[in-house]
Amino acid sequence: MTVVHSAPKTASNEGVLDALSAALGPMLVAAREEHGEIVLTVARDEIENALRLLRDAHEYQQLMEIAGVDYPSRAERFEVVYMLLSLTRNHRILVKVNSAEDTPVPTVTTLWPVAGWLEREVFDMYGVIFAGNPDLRRILTDYGFEGHPFRKDFPLSGYVELRYSEEDKRVVYEPVKLAQDFRSFDFMSPWEGADYVLPGDEKAEGGKP
Repeated sequence: MTVVHSAPKTASNEGVLDALSAALGPMLVAAREEHGEIVLTVARDEIENALRLLRDAHEYQQLMEIAGVDYPSRAERFEVVYMLLSLTRNHRILVKVNSAEDTPVPTVTTLWPVAGWLEREVFDMYGVIFAGNPDLRRILTDYGFEGHPFRKDFPLSGYVELRYSEEDKRVVYEPVKLAQDFRSFDFMSPWEGADYVLPGDEKAEGGKP
């Protein structure tokens, strides 16, 4: 376990990092204060126990959000981030676990029923499996949607498109067909030295430098 202190600490975070690190003990993988926020990384299999401890013993009563992050170059490419709020302390913390496509994260619907919807969103967007979620279905995309659109390797065009077929009298799914290839947009300033001839420059050839 690593505990990283940043300086200077904000008054609202004073002592929180050390107290929560000691309380979580072996469940904690890493802890740090970053950008004024307490960030705790816990072992994936211990997430339910860790969040129960934070809720019951340290008064972080509310689960505000569950978010996903994708780092494709990592062996465990996903981070699942739980955002907790203490109403009595007026304080927020972030709790993270790491996961891969084939390593389910235990559900926390046993602690907060609202987590069911939040876990479904992370599942839909990233493909993270939440073991024990009683209704793990897509929630933002369509029933026939393929892939997980918040993954960094998901194509901008998606894999399939849908339309209403007058012939079949229903919505049909078809492979994406682009009317034109994606164009390559270059946002380099011409003063930064583009390695190609800029429009209009060809007229200046042979002229004075």
